[in-house]
Amino acid sequence: MARRTRIRHVVRGAAAAVLCAGVLAGCSLGGQDGASAPSERRDDRKAAGAGTPTPRAKPVVEPAALRGDGARVNVADGQRVGVGMPVSVTFDRPVPAAERAAVERRLKVRASTPVTGSWSWVKDRNLHEGQRVDYRPKTYWKPGTKVTVRVGSGIDRSFTVARSLVATVDVRSHTMTVVKDGVTRRVPITAGAPGMDTWNGTMVVSDKQRRVFMDSRTVGYADAYADYYSYAVHLTTSGTYLHENPKANTYAGNSNVTHGCIGLATDGTARRFYEEVIPGDVVRVTGSKETVAPGNGYGDWNVPWADWRAGSALNS
Repeated sequence: MARRTRIRHVVRGAAAAVLCAGVLAGCSLGGQDGASAPSERRDDRKAAGAGTPTPRAKPVVEPAALRGDGARVNVADGQRVGVGMPVSVTFDRPVPAAERAAVERRLKVRASTPVTGSWSWVKDRNLHEGQRVDYRPKTYWKPGTKVTVRVGSGIDRSFTVARSLVATVDVRSHTMTVVKDGVTRRVPITAGAPGMDTWNGTMVVSDKQRRVFMDSRTVGYADAYADYYSYAVHLTTSGTYLHENPKANTYAGNSNVTHGCIGLATDGTARRFYEEVIPGDVVRVTGSKETVAPGNGYGDWNVPWADWRAGSALNS
């Protein structure tokens, strides 16, 4: 009995020595063909799930349009805007149709208040097809909403929807109805004379300037005017403004006599509107003829929602 016990200890000791040698060698005791033999330690890890390799995330390949400084966003970081402001991204070069879906996937909009929205490719008045894509909600932004925009890996913007101001201009009654956070007032205006009609439809304030030099030759009206005009609220790329106009002192509320802009009197009416308006505020014109194009300023709201969604490369 003592001999058997001693032999058993010797065998166990030899096995332990072999196992230790295997551990020190990295547990790669090889067979005759050079392949690694599995070890007990490796099998134990697999059984516990610890040996499962972690899949590596595929590197994101940035579309060419989003590399470098080739893209721009219309809103500034920290800006306060009106309820109609779309997010507009423009590119140095046209994005080919085949690449637009990949670009859209790298454009992110997040809002503190849930919204239904969509990107849509817009033909800008001054750019080529494929150089502009806009995002807007199905309906106007809710005041107080905080919006974060990410364009690829290079641009981040955050802005706040400050409050609601919607001004509706009826060219037939020569009146503008301003609704600001539920408070309404009416203002007499003069709009475009026959043949020089003000654009119909929904426009969005892009910017404003205390004084702007306006030259009729730049809009095809020969030398009809070339002068500075005050309290100018910019509505379209083609040159539509809502601004102070001395003619409004006589004609506002009575007839339309301008070259297409919306004129307000010099008695403080124009100044008051100028001082309260911000980019993103909405100006709707009714009763006129031709509707402003989506890419003539921010004419996005003139596109029906189904058509707007269809303009996304992800929905085509």
